[in-house]
Amino acid sequence: MSEAPLILWFRRDLRLADQPMLAAAAATGRPLLPVFILDPETEALGAAPKWRLGLAVEAFGRALEGLGLRLVLRRGPALEVLRGLVAEAGAGGVWWSRLYDPASVARDTGVKAALKGEGLDARSFAGHLLHEPWEIETGQGGFYRVFTPYWKAMRGLPVAEPAAAPKALRGGAVRPGSDRLEDWRLGAAMNRGAGVVARHQAVGEAAARAKLAAFLDGPVAHYGERRDLPGVAGTSRLSENLTYGEIGIRAVWHAALRRREEGAGGAESFLRELAWREFSYHLMHHSPQITTSNWKPDWDDFPWRGDNPEAERWRRGMTGEPFVDAGMREMYVTGTMHNRVRMVVASYLTKHLLTHWKVGLDWFADCLTDWDPAANAMGWQWVAGSGPDAAPYFRVFNPAGQAEKFDPDGSYRRRFLAEMSRAPGAEALAYFEAVPRSWQLRPDQPYPAPVVDLAEGRARALAAYGARNA
Repeated sequence: MSEAPLILWFRRDLRLADQPMLAAAAATGRPLLPVFILDPETEALGAAPKWRLGLAVEAFGRALEGLGLRLVLRRGPALEVLRGLVAEAGAGGVWWSRLYDPASVARDTGVKAALKGEGLDARSFAGHLLHEPWEIETGQGGFYRVFTPYWKAMRGLPVAEPAAAPKALRGGAVRPGSDRLEDWRLGAAMNRGAGVVARHQAVGEAAARAKLAAFLDGPVAHYGERRDLPGVAGTSRLSENLTYGEIGIRAVWHAALRRREEGAGGAESFLRELAWREFSYHLMHHSPQITTSNWKPDWDDFPWRGDNPEAERWRRGMTGEPFVDAGMREMYVTGTMHNRVRMVVASYLTKHLLTHWKVGLDWFADCLTDWDPAANAMGWQWVAGSGPDAAPYFRVFNPAGQAEKFDPDGSYRRRFLAEMSRAPGAEALAYFEAVPRSWQLRPDQPYPAPVVDLAEGRARALAAYGARNA
């Protein structure tokens, strides 16, 4: 057994259980050196996800300390940092869990080639997904472009059982120096919003597992009927934890399978939603341009507008459409947004306001604590019509109709719109605490008139979409 330490490069796999890379490393019996690197790719994250990542790193560092290891923090280009640590610790290898967005793939490919060329054991592991994006193929050997056949192909595939968290880990004799997390100021761009959004985060592996248990003990039974109701606690709210790897997807999958076998009515619908996450990564792997440009190139000449004053009102939750504004304010207050409402606000921006989906995608990437590169791109392009398996061009979500159907008692809108209540609650008022002071918004201001008449906006969208399909 080699005594040369293994460097474990953690990224979005900040957990101990269901951690294939960590389990394999622990099984070697070698000294381990865990590291988190603030590299340019991570520095490029938007305000909310970068701040939330800092919380995840802090919690994971404490978990490792409980096993006798210190998480080393370093800042700089990944290859440069890793080479430095190899030299300092006399390490014989660098292991990490795979990521799949284009920037990470380019970085990791270069790192692996360079380290292998220097005689090091450079190895990547699965762990962020149930199945690697290239593992599921059509009968013709290509990739799936439509979700339903992908789900049918994936549904019966075996998923490895999650490994338990190691009970002990071995550190090396050399203890390299570490940056201080607070010096990185990962939450600087959040300004005063950080204190508001922090109230709604469930940070770390223990919190994530508790959240999963609570969901499977109750809401999963009615998940199929209630997951579209934003005023009801009907979803798992695990998206933030899956984003940073605070809980393993295989652990979630097997727990949901057990509940399905026990007769929980909504477990099958929940499993299907987990598969949608997989599908988004499948598509991003096979067509990485989905994160930056129209998946369907024939949409490149569609007359979407770029950024504009109406889009700015959308960003601020001041469109005059209560269901849309409630969603945008929920994101500012909690860091997340209910999935049904995400579809509505995206449709309103891209169709009623005819604004390019990238304007919305970029705003979500800045504001969501559960931002995910594949799911965000897939969601926006699905709604806009430019993506795979997209909503048909004539499907224009009517915010008022959606509110009547999915928020019939108005509880969700009242929760986040101070102007809708004589005595607004804490979350409605918190929006005005979180937004930039430069917006000069106050809860006692009158609610704005609608940016666009819904019928006129829909007609304008259908005319533009119809001209494209003529």
